[in-house]
Amino acid sequence: MEITWYGHSCFRLSERGRLTIITDPFADAIGIPAPKLKGDVVTISHDVPGHNFVEAVKGTPYVLRGAGEYELGGVFVMGIPMHNANSPDPRPNISYLFDYDGLTVLHLGDLDHIPAQSVIEEIGEVNVLLVPVGGGLSLKAAQAAEVVALIEPFYVVPMHYALPDLAFELDPLDKFLKAMGVSKAQEADSLKVSASDMPEQPQVVVLTQQV
Repeated sequence: MEITWYGHSCFRLSERGRLTIITDPFADAIGIPAPKLKGDVVTISHDVPGHNFVEAVKGTPYVLRGAGEYELGGVFVMGIPMHNANSPDPRPNISYLFDYDGLTVLHLGDLDHIPAQSVIEEIGEVNVLLVPVGGGLSLKAAQAAEVVALIEPFYVVPMHYALPDLAFELDPLDKFLKAMGVSKAQEADSLKVSASDMPEQPQVVVLTQQV
């Protein structure tokens, strides 16, 4: 599988012979140009312009906007409600777990709290974690590092952090790397992973924003 990042919380998950999935496509309104994408399925964590711009994806993709279990072209997708039940005004957020024949990728959307242990157990093993790290209305760096420790993925890919021209303020990526104790992260244009070849130690991979 290949995972490519287009900025903010938007990724493309692709594997030969399988459906291509786009997560949280964003509109120009957030200050950076909306990506031009092709995909078969679009997942929306919550309905705001930074996460729900389906028009960025060509064609007529199948759009997932809520909780539930789906099988789409041999890919199992689980939409998991992950709002903060302890908040007086919980913000809607759906995380999506993608299962490609045992290779699992979890996109946490705009998660803004440390999930309960029961939620972590329901998710099960995660090979690749796509985690918000820049604060704002989602996880701050230290919280993101704590969530990583709870989920114990093989690969950690940060998202939702400060970028040039972004119309709102988020913390820089360096804060998260420091919280993770990473002095120099692995950088790549895309992350290529296979279920049969996982690292012995968790790896933080910083993806280069594609346009």
